[in-house]
Amino acid sequence: MTDLSRTLQILDRLVAFPTVSSDSNLALIDWVQEFLQTTGFEVIRIWSSDRQKAGLFAHIGPDSGGGVCLSAHTDVVPVDGQVWTRPPFKLTDEGDRVFGRGTTDMKGFLASALALAERAGKTTLSAPLSLSISYDEEIGCVGIRHMMPKLKTLIGKPRLVIVGEPTSMQVAIGHKGKAAFKVTCHGQAGHSALAPQFVNAIHVAADFVCQTRRLQEKLAVDVQDDAYSIPYSTVHIGKITSGRALNIVPDNAQLDMEFRHLFETSADDIQHKIKNIAKHVSNAYPQASPITIDTINAYPGLQIDPSDATVIWATKLAEASGSTKVSFGTEAGFFANLGLIAVVIGPGDMASDGHQSDECLTKAELIACNVMLNNILSELAV
Repeated sequence: MTDLSRTLQILDRLVAFPTVSSDSNLALIDWVQEFLQTTGFEVIRIWSSDRQKAGLFAHIGPDSGGGVCLSAHTDVVPVDGQVWTRPPFKLTDEGDRVFGRGTTDMKGFLASALALAERAGKTTLSAPLSLSISYDEEIGCVGIRHMMPKLKTLIGKPRLVIVGEPTSMQVAIGHKGKAAFKVTCHGQAGHSALAPQFVNAIHVAADFVCQTRRLQEKLAVDVQDDAYSIPYSTVHIGKITSGRALNIVPDNAQLDMEFRHLFETSADDIQHKIKNIAKHVSNAYPQASPITIDTINAYPGLQIDPSDATVIWATKLAEASGSTKVSFGTEAGFFANLGLIAVVIGPGDMASDGHQSDECLTKAELIACNVMLNNILSELAV
């Protein structure tokens, strides 16, 4: 059986697990754990706090340092509200490409990694090969954050960590960090006929929004990195909820917001500026309670030196032409924070297929991924 046919066989099985982030991934984890143990890997399960989900860390080869760790997440985004012309949780093979939820983001890479695991199990290794398989990446890298305390004791010091998010098999050495918040603006409830006598929470929220737009204007000129299509840090308000009825002055308004920051721009500094905006706006409405800001989640950015010898090695392994940066977040920053060299390399294109209906992956990309992983196995073999 060729590398591609085996990878497709595994991918068919992975896509069939509907591991939407809101649901459990345990059926897939059970299958993958048994698969890896059968190939000879030592596998440790890392449970979520409610034990409804889990991640895995798998290892084969000597316990020495060095080697390569491959990182993938198991969850996918929902298909609700999307118009699919093919069944989303069944792999559909149409000549030069395959369709199904998660093919690009990122079960294609996981399938290729599991196919490699089979081959590694039949090979004597001079350095370890490991897999980190997480959950709840799609809702803000939640799972890997919960897994990190345990992973820190397990992962050792691999020479290279490859996070297999879709980069069209280019070597990505950077992405922005992110923090998300729920902002609550307070007002005073009252009859709309007497509206001027009360503080309207929507007015408070509007002032807050205006001030954050001014912050965005400053961030756009402070620090820039032309490797990104949006070369500066961004502040975004994506949802506003307020009001019970037209004839009632709303006493609260909730805003869901985020910022995505360049590696050179401190997340703490942006958060401090947002809190100062909240304080300034609140001071204009002394009759109402101050604006409150609650952190929902956050993940670190990534920036690796393109001239690092390990990055050059990764470029050789992927048979890529150079390095790039990606606009989306990944788990790579968590590994970099452990002092490891982490890059992002995976099959598929996020812009054209990630999170979209009829998500698909070309077989050429899967073949390129298999080539990279075969190159890794050659490097690790005795």
